[in-house]
Amino acid sequence: MSLLARPAVATLAAKTMQRMSLLADRRSGGRGSAAASHARLPEFPRTVKELTIPTSVAPARVTVYLPATDKTGEAAPPVHVNFHGGGYVVALTELDDPLCRCLAAEAGVVVINVDYVVAPQHPFPAPPRQAYEVVRWVAEHGAEHGWDGSQLTVGGQSAGGGLAAAVARQALEEGGPAIALQVLHYPPLDLATGARQKRAAVDRPMLRPWMADVFDTSYVPDVRLRADRLVSPAHPSDTADLTGIAPALVVTAEYDLLRAEAESYADRLRKTGSLVGHHDVAGADHGYDGSDDEKARRTYALIARHVREAVHS
Repeated sequence: MSLLARPAVATLAAKTMQRMSLLADRRSGGRGSAAASHARLPEFPRTVKELTIPTSVAPARVTVYLPATDKTGEAAPPVHVNFHGGGYVVALTELDDPLCRCLAAEAGVVVINVDYVVAPQHPFPAPPRQAYEVVRWVAEHGAEHGWDGSQLTVGGQSAGGGLAAAVARQALEEGGPAIALQVLHYPPLDLATGARQKRAAVDRPMLRPWMADVFDTSYVPDVRLRADRLVSPAHPSDTADLTGIAPALVVTAEYDLLRAEAESYADRLRKTGSLVGHHDVAGADHGYDGSDDEKARRTYALIARHVREAVHS
């Protein structure tokens, strides 16, 4: 076993990552990652407000991105709930700002960007449960804020994609809310299989085994729980019938260490008639959209089109 795969060591490493992230932001006066994200893809305007959503896990702070409108009497806009990446450990909410602005502008939806609880302070099952309760609250209370919570999509990048898949699974099992689309963007969907058993199309992919040791151990310290359907729906041990689960758009990256498990899950959804599309981004690795604006624009446009079609058809 790797030293970093030991819970006490992984916890220490994860908290160090969190402190480094906070320190970097403080050194820039709180304008570092946020300002950089806000400056990217400037063609998409940023109109936001802050909100706190109650859940049984902890209050969830969210940033609400509003679509542009100059018409009175328009129908309430649909809602897309977004979950950021960060290995279930680092709260990288602001990195999804360009995506959220794009979806609000291009899909004509209100985007709820969720600052969900992270490990090791809140290990599994807290994050997926909180994520589901946020989505359920949006569906039930959206009208109070001028949104159409009955026209609802969810999505996320990296760990956020894993949470979006978990939200869709809980909605299937608990009878709602109705989700018109789940967007899974280079998601981790099999933590039961160790990173050293996974293969990427390049020798040195962005995600390294030591990262998985820290992230996976912090998020799910008990290895027996890593095959849980809310953690590893792509693992062969999950054989439940997924008929009726929310339609899905799965986006993978050619060089990503997680590509195979996302493809496997896409195939599983295809067999139940729930796969809307699977798009593989050529020449890209995990998190490519954080640095490649052109690839980001193309993928975000694809996602926006699917979201728009799901809620405006």
